[in-house]
Formats: sequence, C-alpha cells, structure tokens
Amino acid sequence: MSKPFLLPKREEPSVLEALVVDCVEDPEDVQRWNRCVCEHHYLENANLVGEQLRYVVIFQGEWLALLGWSAACYHLKDREEWLGWSDLQRRSRLHLLAQNSRFVVLPDRGDWPNLASRSLALVSQRLSQDWQQAYGHPIVAVESFVDSQIFRGTAYKASNWTLLGKTDGFKRVAEDFYVRHDRPKQLWVKSLVADGPALLSSGVLPEPWRAYDKEPPVQCGISCEHLPSLFDRLTDLMDSRKRQGKRHRLATLYAIIVCAKLSGKPGGYRALHIYAESLTKPQRRALRCWINPETGDYEVPSETSFFRALKIVTASQLQAVLDPWLDEKLGPASRDELVAIDGKTLNHSGVHLVSAILVPSLRCAGVEAVADKTNEIPALRQLVDRIDLDGRLVGMDALHTQDETVQKILYAKGADYIVTIKDNQPTLSTTAQTLLPEGVPPSGGHVGR
Repeated sequence: MSKPFLLPKREEPSVLEALVVDCVEDPEDVQRWNRCVCEHHYLENANLVGEQLRYVVIFQGEWLALLGWSAACYHLKDREEWLGWSDLQRRSRLHLLAQNSRFVVLPDRGDWPNLASRSLALVSQRLSQDWQQAYGHPIVAVESFVDSQIFRGTAYKASNWTLLGKTDGFKRVAEDFYVRHDRPKQLWVKSLVADGPALLSSGVLPEPWRAYDKEPPVQCGISCEHLPSLFDRLTDLMDSRKRQGKRHRLATLYAIIVCAKLSGKPGGYRALHIYAESLTKPQRRALRCWINPETGDYEVPSETSFFRALKIVTASQLQAVLDPWLDEKLGPASRDELVAIDGKTLNHSGVHLVSAILVPSLRCAGVEAVADKTNEIPALRQLVDRIDLDGRLVGMDALHTQDETVQKILYAKGADYIVTIKDNQPTLSTTAQTLLPEGVPPSGGHVGR
C-alpha cells in the first residue's frame, strides 16, 4: 500500500492560498478520479447521475480532495419548502440545481482540519460558470447529503451551507426511481446567487435567467385518486390481442392515452411513450402498469404497444366509455356551450377527422373519420346524427353552409346554428344581404363574406 500523502509543515494560510482547483475532463484523469473515489468514499462507487462535473483540489501537483457534482434529486420535501416553488416550477427549473454527490479528502483530516471546507468553497465559487460552459446553463443553488452515522457535516457548516433536516431514507437507483435503505441522511443546501429561493420561485424568471427556464413539461392533469376509476371504466373495452407475450393491459394503455390527451399532450405513438415515461411511480401503480419481475419497477408501454392498441378500439367505442366517466368527475356538460365543428388532417398520417368540441370547456362531443374519396360534408352529417345537440348552438365553417346540413341540425336535432357565407355562394349571399338586418354580417361590411 502506498504511503498516505502528508501535507508539508507550513503555516496553514499559506497552504490554503496555494490550493488549485481543476475540472477533471481528460479521460485518463476521469478514470483516476473514479478509482480514487471507489477506493476512499464510503459508498465505494463513483456513479454520478445526469449532468455531472468532477473536480480535483491540488497542492503542488498532489491530489488532495475530490468533489463530484451531478443532477439534483427529483423531489425533496424540505428542499421544496426551502425554495417555495410550485411543482410545475420544480419540473421546469430543476436543472438549475446541482448536487454534491461525492466528496473525498485524501490526506488525514486531522493533519489539516480546514482542507475540506476550503476545497468545498473553492469549487462552489466556480461551479456555476463551469456548468454554463459544459451544459449551457448556470446553477442557482446546490444540495448535498451527509450520512450522520459517519460524518457531522462540519465542512458544509463552515462553508455557510444550511442544514434543512433529514431525508426519509431512500436512495436513487435510476434517474427517477428510489428504493428504501432505512438510513436517513442530513440534507444541506446553499444558494450560489443572492436570494436563490426567491429567484427560483418567482412567477417569471428575471433577465438574464429567463433564457434558462425550460418549457413546462406536460403533466398528468388527473389526480392520482381519480386514476383507478378511469382504469376501471376502460376495462369494459374489448381486447382482441392474443394473450401470449402481452404485458400491458388494454385498460392501462388507453388510460395513459386518455391522460395524455386530457393533459394537452400533442403527437402520436412516440409522444404517448414519452408522456408515459414522465408518469410518477404512484401514477404508474394507479394505472396498473406492468411490473418487471426482475427489477420490481413499474414499466410503461412502448411506442409499438400504443400503435397496436390504437388499432383495436374505435373512437365511438372509447367515447361511449369515457363520456360517463367525465360526467361523473366534471358533471354533465352545460347546454349553454357552443358546439364548434371543424375538420383537421392529422400530421404525417393523412387521416382526416371531423370533431365536435364544446366551447369554452373544450370537452369533445364526438369525432368522425372522413371516408376515402369523400370530404367533410357527409362525415359531419354522420357525426351530427349520433351526438346530442338538443337546445345547443352549433358553429361550422363555410364548407358546411348546406341546406341538408342545417335542416338536419335545426329540425332533426333541435339545435340552432351559426354558419359562414362567402362570395362563392352568390345567391345565398344576396338573400342574406336582403333579409338580414343592417349591421349583421355580411351587411356589416366583412370583406369577402
């Protein structure tokens, strides 16, 4: 075994001033750093999660201290209370925090008690600038955990860090997953800028920080307490898949699809999979996601799973199951709302749909696919036939200013309508200008209408 490095017999202030901090980037130095951490750190590993930087504190060419920084924990109750930010702010600004996840002092600390606090202070001073250079954004505040059964956190206290309390006794085993180890640790934090908590909890980040505020991620807009009832409703869907090789329940797949769309998540199969990966462990449990027998983790469906599932159930079958659940949770839709009917072609698919949306609640009253070699007109009439319009007001664009369509809405469905008249319907336009009161378009002077 090599002899431990001993600090020279000098006056402490002069040695403190001679310390040099380097960011470890060379692959050989990274390997050396990892080996030293594995050998000297009580966790016996050098694993860092997410964005990460490694530092070494040097005196006259000798490595004295090693500090590893990584992505901050996804959620910490005491830290969230300290910062005072909302859950949405945490999701969009968490990257502005970093964690001191490894800290090793190589010499005997008794030979020089202030080495740890001095090293921590020196690295903290340059951390934000180095992070900006490496990852394109600075760091507002930092956190660290101290095992109180081994250490007392003296270096953090001496460097003006704040002790918030103790953790609940979980460790991170992946980016978002934690397992219990029943060994709570002290949680220390420090702001690297003036009043970091106020900055991170502000409604809108001030300049120049605003440029680093990420787009708020789409969240599951349905409370965990309502997810089981959604799953139960969707078990009524008929599953035509073979049992062999089937991992995910059809109700689970469609519950995730419903949550994604109700939460405003656009896109197709890949977007659904990305959304599913953002679900928390309690949400996955509530939606009865498949449990991997090897890891015990709740896993979400793949893109291909969503692709196959969406070919099994029709829009009308899903609506028949979903509408009663929405009425149960939100109450029946108000008949004072406008029914806006419009057609859209889905990106990159060629699928053309006509949808009826209630305004302003944005609840979907129905969807009808446009058949090949036809247009929206017959699809809209089929949609009108099967949805409840009694006593409502229906709005449509100029394509649907057709006698048969408005007669169906007015006489067969008991609804009123608003339609657009364009100049390419000259007879109807002339009649409207003659019969409608002055001040009502087109008499009001709308160009082209």
